[in-house]
Amino acid sequence: MNDIKAIDRQYVAGTYARYPVQIVAGQGSLVRDETGKEYIDMGSGIGVTAFGIADELWKQAVTEQLGKVQHMSNLYYTEPCALLAKALCEKSGMKKVFFCNSGAEANEGAIKAARKYAAEKKGPAYSTIVTLQNSFHGRTLTTLAATGQEHYHELFQPLTPGFVHAAAGDLEGTKALALAHKAAAVMIECIQGEGGVVALDPAYVQGLAAFCAEQDILLIADEVQTGNGRTGALYAYQNYGVLPDLVSTAKGLGGGLPLGAVLLGEKVRNVLGFGDHGSTFGGNPVCCAGALSVLNRLDESFLAGVRAKGDYLRAVFAQAPGIESVSGMGLMIGLKTDRPAADVVKACMEQGVLCLTAKDRVRLLPALNIPQELLEKAAAVILAACAV
Repeated sequence: MNDIKAIDRQYVAGTYARYPVQIVAGQGSLVRDETGKEYIDMGSGIGVTAFGIADELWKQAVTEQLGKVQHMSNLYYTEPCALLAKALCEKSGMKKVFFCNSGAEANEGAIKAARKYAAEKKGPAYSTIVTLQNSFHGRTLTTLAATGQEHYHELFQPLTPGFVHAAAGDLEGTKALALAHKAAAVMIECIQGEGGVVALDPAYVQGLAAFCAEQDILLIADEVQTGNGRTGALYAYQNYGVLPDLVSTAKGLGGGLPLGAVLLGEKVRNVLGFGDHGSTFGGNPVCCAGALSVLNRLDESFLAGVRAKGDYLRAVFAQAPGIESVSGMGLMIGLKTDRPAADVVKACMEQGVLCLTAKDRVRLLPALNIPQELLEKAAAVILAACAV
C-alpha cells in the first residue's frame, strides 16, 4: 500500500501544516481515515461542504451534468451557469454575476469592478480600496495587499499598491481614511473569519453603508466564508440590514467543487463589459450544477435551522469551563479558550472530532445540515477538551 503521507511530503509543496490524518471516505458530517477511525467533521473543508460529504442531491446534480458536458468555454452559453446566476441575483438583491474559481479571484473581480466604476465616474485618481485591520481577503498579491494583517505581507513585497486599512468599528476613522485617499470602495467582512471569527458591530456596518451611498463610494461585502447560509442568512450582510454594491463569494457555494462569484449590484451591473474580465473555468457547468443543488435548498425554513443549531452551540459553550468567550453567527463560531486553540483541536481530534483554528480561537464550521445528534456529541467532546 502506498504511504500517502510520505508521498505527499516528498512531492507536494510544503505550504500546509497538515494534521497526521488521511481522510479516505465519508458521508454527511462523518468522515473516516485510512485506519477506519471515524470523525465528526466540524470544519466542512473550511466552510466548503455545505451539505456534508457525498451529499446525494449534490452528487446527483454533479454526475448528471458530467454526463452532458463537463466544460465549455465562456464563448458559449450553458444552462447551469445561466440558472445559477439568475438564482443568485433573485436571492441576494444583486443584478448580475461574474463567475470565477475561488474567493481570492472573486475579491480581485470585485476590486477590478470597483476601480473601473470609480475611474469612469470620478476619474482615475479614485482607485484606493479601504479594507479593515484584521481582515483576510485572499493569497494573491492583490488580495494579500487588501488583507489587513501585516504578517501576511512580510515575505511578498512589493504588494499591489492602492490599499489602506481602517480600524474595524471606528466609523469616523474609516470615513476619514476613505475621503483622504480618494477611495473607490470600502471592502468588509461582516464576520472576520480568519481574523478570529469576529463580527462587526451592526451600527458600524450600517453607518458605513450610509456613508458609502452618500459619497458614491462602493461598498464591497466579502462573503467568501460567511456566504451561502453559513451565518443563518443567505449572506451575512442580510443580518445587518444593508445592501452592498458588490458581493464576493465562494467556499460553500460549490458544495465541494471550486467556484467563486462576484455579484454586481445596481450601480455596477454593467460596469464590466466585453474584454474587461474573464476566466477559463469560471461558470463551469459541473460546478454550477452542484451550486444550484446547494443554493436551491437554502430557503428560509432551512436557514432557520442553521440559526437554531448555532444558538444551541452558543448556549452550550457560553460560560463553560475553559471557554472565555464565544463569537460568530449561525454555524460560524469562534471559541476563545484557556488552553491554546491548537491543543484543544488536537485533543478533539484524538476523540474523533475535527475542528479548526482562527488566530487564537477554536473555529467551528460544521455542515449546515449536520444532524442534532452529531452536533451534541461533538459539543460534548469540545467541552471536555476545553475544560482540561
